[in-house]
Amino acid sequence: MNCVRTPDTRFKRLLDYPFEPHYADIDGIRMHYLDEGPRDAKPVLMLHGEPSWSYLYRHMIPICAAAGHRVIAPDLIGFGKSDKPVNIDDYSYQSHIDWLQSLLEQLDLRDITLVCQDWGSLLGLRLAAENPDRFRAIVVGNGMLPTGDQAVPKAFQLWKAFAVYSPWFPISRIVNAGSFRTLGPEERRAYDAPFPSGKYKAGTRAFPKLVPVTPDNPAAEANRKAWAVLEQWQKPFLTTFSNGDPIMRGGDRYMQDRIPGAKGQPHVTLTGGHFLQEDSPVQFARAINDLLARMTSHSDSPTRSAT
Repeated sequence: MNCVRTPDTRFKRLLDYPFEPHYADIDGIRMHYLDEGPRDAKPVLMLHGEPSWSYLYRHMIPICAAAGHRVIAPDLIGFGKSDKPVNIDDYSYQSHIDWLQSLLEQLDLRDITLVCQDWGSLLGLRLAAENPDRFRAIVVGNGMLPTGDQAVPKAFQLWKAFAVYSPWFPISRIVNAGSFRTLGPEERRAYDAPFPSGKYKAGTRAFPKLVPVTPDNPAAEANRKAWAVLEQWQKPFLTTFSNGDPIMRGGDRYMQDRIPGAKGQPHVTLTGGHFLQEDSPVQFARAINDLLARMTSHSDSPTRSAT
């Protein structure tokens, strides 16, 4: 597999990103991840989506780490400081699952609280369903686990066509357009940093066409099996969707109705666009911390199983 690696000079002096890099070798491919907070604490796994990277969680990581949690925030293969296969066909839904599965096993992460958005949800919800013993709670903001059995919003179809066919794919402008707030020039530089040229963007362009939008999609059956687990999921499941995401709108209520662990949780609607980590990072992080604090206060009660 032919990969490129973004030069480290591209990541120098990024605004609000003081974190030490960590790397895992995944079958010869280097995956970058952040590891903040006490190493002996239960982990909070923050998964980004497209076309962002761990920079997306820069304001949330310190808040959760300060509350005593170990925060793991990987860059998906093809994003951030991780290696980037240059052939778009080297990316598949299953390959991303396998890469993240390898990271979980290498770090031996257990008692995980999953925090996910966008493609972080397509991957994270699968991981949790396939490794229920490793996960203790799930927090989803602006994400879903599609099976191809539901209608797809027109906004997504337009986005998919743009990602696949547009000769121009401006990463920071895409993140800016999906946020209520306007990113500053240094923030835009940070989002563009992993991608010096189009050669580095195959992973960002691959994701939209990998979303299961038809029942016969290669990932559809595995996602249905994951839903069968989630429909029996009794552990805490919190939704923190924003009020301004045209693609994900209504997904929070859908999951609240189908996932038992969502019952009785203090679900919140945050102010923001698709990238709610940019618009309401403090409120998002506090919702995570509050959930974990409640779980700790009830730790003397019998533990509920995942299935």
